[in-house]
Amino acid sequence: FGDWNERCARDHAELFSSAELVMAEFVDFISQKTKARLIYNSEGLEGLVAENDEEMKRITEFIEQARAEHPKLDYQRNTVYLRFCHADYHKGAALAELSRLLDVPRQNIFTAGDHHNDISMLDGKVAGMPSCPANAIPEVQDAVRAAGGYVAQKDYGAGVYEALLHFTNGNH
Repeated sequence: FGDWNERCARDHAELFSSAELVMAEFVDFISQKTKARLIYNSEGLEGLVAENDEEMKRITEFIEQARAEHPKLDYQRNTVYLRFCHADYHKGAALAELSRLLDVPRQNIFTAGDHHNDISMLDGKVAGMPSCPANAIPEVQDAVRAAGGYVAQKDYGAGVYEALLHFTNGNH
């Protein structure tokens, strides 16, 4: 399937090496001003787990300000979990690469998601059938609607099933 994994690993290594100072600022802020737990891997800081949504909001606000000079330094989050990453590598980019490699046209791609980390695959750029269950956060529902997708009436897996039925029964 090509060199995606190698490029991803190389780009992440280069990014984290060039962003060491701002990453140190993240560690200082998180360690001193929050109760969040930092997560490390063999390469260094990988992410964090906040105590609650309010704490995560404070942390992401700090990260947004601190990373201004490093636009490729990004993060993906889902509720209280956050993972640092390169801005070019997210669910939407991975799906676009798979679509390219497998020659699957946009109109044949179904996606479903419920949180921040899913928005990049729900914006309609890669998938012609974006959807979300009713329990998706408002930002996800807005992205799905803006892409002409389907917001289900049911929650969780039942909502994904509802969306699949919507698209497979000729309703799009």
